[in-house]
Amino acid sequence: MKGRRALPAMPALVVGAALFAVPASADTLREALVEAYRTNPNLQAARADQRAVDEGVPIEKSAGRPSVDATGRYSEFLNQSSTSFTAPERAVTANIDLGVPIYSGGAVKNAVRAAKERVQAGQADLRATESAVFSQVVAAYMDVIRNEAIVGLAANQVDVLSTNLQATSDRFEIGDLTRTDVAQSESRLAVAQSDFRSAQANLVTARENYIALVGEAPTDLQPPPPLPGLPASPEAAVDAALENNPDLIAARERAQAAGYDIDVAGAGRLPRVSLFTGYGYENYLGTLGGAVTDDPTLPDADVSQTSASVTAGVSLSIPIFQGGRPAALQRQAQARASAALEGVIATERDVIAQVRAAYSSWQASLAIIESSQSAVAAAELSLEGVRAENSIGNRTILDVLNAEQELLNAQVELVTARRNAYVAGFSLLAAMGRAEARDLGLDGDGLLYDPQLNFERVEGKWFDWDRDPEPVAQSTRTVDIPAQDADIPEQ
Repeated sequence: MKGRRALPAMPALVVGAALFAVPASADTLREALVEAYRTNPNLQAARADQRAVDEGVPIEKSAGRPSVDATGRYSEFLNQSSTSFTAPERAVTANIDLGVPIYSGGAVKNAVRAAKERVQAGQADLRATESAVFSQVVAAYMDVIRNEAIVGLAANQVDVLSTNLQATSDRFEIGDLTRTDVAQSESRLAVAQSDFRSAQANLVTARENYIALVGEAPTDLQPPPPLPGLPASPEAAVDAALENNPDLIAARERAQAAGYDIDVAGAGRLPRVSLFTGYGYENYLGTLGGAVTDDPTLPDADVSQTSASVTAGVSLSIPIFQGGRPAALQRQAQARASAALEGVIATERDVIAQVRAAYSSWQASLAIIESSQSAVAAAELSLEGVRAENSIGNRTILDVLNAEQELLNAQVELVTARRNAYVAGFSLLAAMGRAEARDLGLDGDGLLYDPQLNFERVEGKWFDWDRDPEPVAQSTRTVDIPAQDADIPEQ
């Protein structure tokens, strides 16, 4: 059984934070990821599905193991022949048969190999699910931070425009400004109030999405730490993805399993050899009669009421003609193997495109952050100058309102760019196969789930009556978490 592909050593997402208990609320990105890792229902379901895939190996192995069957029968002979004087009235029979497969044309061997490859593919799928859940958590975490910032900016804009409206109204009262100036200020304030309400609604949505993924309400989320191991070039990112991307690994493993399926199908044309032995027992319960004599002074002949037999031998089955079924099954397996090979290339194409797009998005977001920072600084300076010029009559109220709106737009763009850059960077790590719990430093206190342990636990099981405990949901419900509001934590 092959182990998980070795990944390059990477620094942890957060260094030095120990995991002693599940936090009551997720204040840091690390805590949010830990909560999702332990309680997210999609991730828990994927682990359970993988445990089901693990059972494919002992299922296939069972076809090559000895089998024992026991049968018993009680019979009443309701109508005996009139010419038979020894016919019994009732009988009890019991048989025990042991069969040991010796040769099956390679069907069992190759079916077990295919099942093991599918276990490997399933483990890669579980890695992909883990990365996908973490990517969703990171996006939800950053959405909450971004929307909290936008709500704060929108609230500040409402306050600024309310102050502007009051000042404009006061100047209108003394004849310094016109009614048009007041109307313009009122209009901008009304729009800002609408934007504020929309921002609050978006924040509530972001917080509820966070709860759905993490299982806890967000409380005073802290800025995320720097992302580890980001590539220096798209070529380096693609090289890492071709080696470690879990979707690509899963496609390769399934293609390998499909190759074994061809041999399994072809085994239907080959002989089968098995050993057998059996024990049979009959008891007529004293109803089997003996030979009857005409001389009353002589007793009837005694007849044994029980019998036992033991058989052993070798069974050989040689298929001669099956109507073309084995050939059809093998051609079918070959076609599916061809589809699986094409699927590897299709997945590889998707991974390459995904990595390059994520790298480009990440780089673009970094550039937007830089330009947005310059835009914010310029807009702040512009607003200060426009206000000063308005105070001496060189600028109109509309100029001031436009400058304030430009500053707000630049600030929102900067907040959004920071969110997009972080999410794109994490998505890039996920596409490279480097966004799992171990890569992010979430190990500690027995947290990590290792699917290989369950496979090793069940691979060699033989006992028919072995079973696991009754299924119990591992994820947590969120029905008791209060509905979220748009309040901003005090800094």
